[in-house]
Amino acid sequence: MMVPMMFTHDDPVLVLDEEQSWKLLENTRHGRIVLSAAGETDLFPVNYRAHDGVLLMRTAPGTKLAELTINANVLFEADGIFGEEAWSVVVKGTARVLIQDQEIADAEALNLKSWVPTLKDFYVEIKPSQINGRHFNLGEQPERF
Repeated sequence: MMVPMMFTHDDPVLVLDEEQSWKLLENTRHGRIVLSAAGETDLFPVNYRAHDGVLLMRTAPGTKLAELTINANVLFEADGIFGEEAWSVVVKGTARVLIQDQEIADAEALNLKSWVPTLKDFYVEIKPSQINGRHFNLGEQPERF
């Protein structure tokens, strides 16, 4: 889903407000999460759902789950390219594994499917503290005068 934008000839990059950025996140299912623990930083592709002001994803035991348990501070990024336009949204936030029965049931009701046929028994919530979005009008670099 593209958010209608008005570009000027001089400025092909528009800063999106939080509402515009969130709409893009709500209509996208794939992104990347950046995690850091013990001096190491990792980037993982994930599928997710944006719902009620949080991002939700599923995961299995492994590096991703261990790192977000050690350090809850995360970055999340999603983007899209459509013809001559593109967008990118970056979310800073904190992650936590859902443990309460009701919050797990609520997450399961969103029908979040895994990309690959593996067991992903843990639901993770990312609560945003900051959302930054950009919308781009793609094209060639202009000539210098």
